[in-house]
Amino acid sequence: MRLTRSVPVLATAALAAGLATAPAHATAAPAPAPDPGKVAQTLADTLGSRSSGSYVDNGRLVVNVTDAGAASTVRAAGAVPRTVAHSAAALAKVTGALDREARIPGTAWGTDPVSNQVVVSYDDSVTGAKLAKVRKAAAKHGPAVRLEHVAGKFTTFIAGGQAIYTGGSRCSLGFNVRNSAGTQYFLTAGHCTNAGSTWTDGSQTLGTRSGSSFPGNDYGIVRYTNTSVAKPGSVYLYPGSQDIASARNAVVGESVRRSGSTTQVRSGQVTALNQTVNYPQGTVSGLIRTTVCAQPGDSGGSLFAGTAALGLTSGGSGNCSTGGTTFFQPVVEALNVYGVSVY
Repeated sequence: MRLTRSVPVLATAALAAGLATAPAHATAAPAPAPDPGKVAQTLADTLGSRSSGSYVDNGRLVVNVTDAGAASTVRAAGAVPRTVAHSAAALAKVTGALDREARIPGTAWGTDPVSNQVVVSYDDSVTGAKLAKVRKAAAKHGPAVRLEHVAGKFTTFIAGGQAIYTGGSRCSLGFNVRNSAGTQYFLTAGHCTNAGSTWTDGSQTLGTRSGSSFPGNDYGIVRYTNTSVAKPGSVYLYPGSQDIASARNAVVGESVRRSGSTTQVRSGQVTALNQTVNYPQGTVSGLIRTTVCAQPGDSGGSLFAGTAALGLTSGGSGNCSTGGTTFFQPVVEALNVYGVSVY
């Protein structure tokens, strides 16, 4: 069986491009708009605790700030400053308290930059005394916290079936990557790589696990040992492909797509960053929260925006019939830990 058929995310497509000579009198094209993800990361690094998150609104990057000096820095970068009541430090204090007092499977929390609050979510499994405990922990922080119910149950998306396999488990490949020496690997979810060492496409071995981190994080890396399979730097689109040229952090409010072996390509929006999710299998922090749906077997699959890699499918609630919430491991963290890059 050819790898490009049995493992769709490894497939590639031929691209054709035409070249034309511009007239001598042609005017220069306008400079492309700055990537909001890169601008947001630069401002976050520059402002530190003086910023309280950012998001995209009608195509403009909005950055929450707590003082006039930070607002001037944001304007100079071409973004829109917004003065908010709760600083990053204040909201971090809230999430720290929740980590100590409300770490119950079926709950999740993180900062919503649009409302400038910590949003605490609980699923259908959190009832009775557990729900009372969550409510009590949230109530201590007044208007800095918003409590919400999410239909379904938070769980990691792993199942038996097709795509990339280890033992009786199935996941989806995230991104092909390589190190500075040219050695090739692929990234997927850590709860997937925890399940086994040797990975196949259902008919032939692809490679062996080189690293895995779950819980805490949710990323893993597999080194290719099969030299005969294609390893394109693209994401399969069922059909077609999307070239991946870079990796960056996600931005709240931006439109994104996800590719996975169960539900193929789905789209939605980023709704929050730095989310803590208490799965039955363990707690994971620093996740991207989205409205993109996913189902068992989609774990490890690619989250991307245009040519930029953003994340690896972790878990969530709901399905692609009724919708739901899906969380993603930021890919930049995994790339940095393993010393690899997309291509």
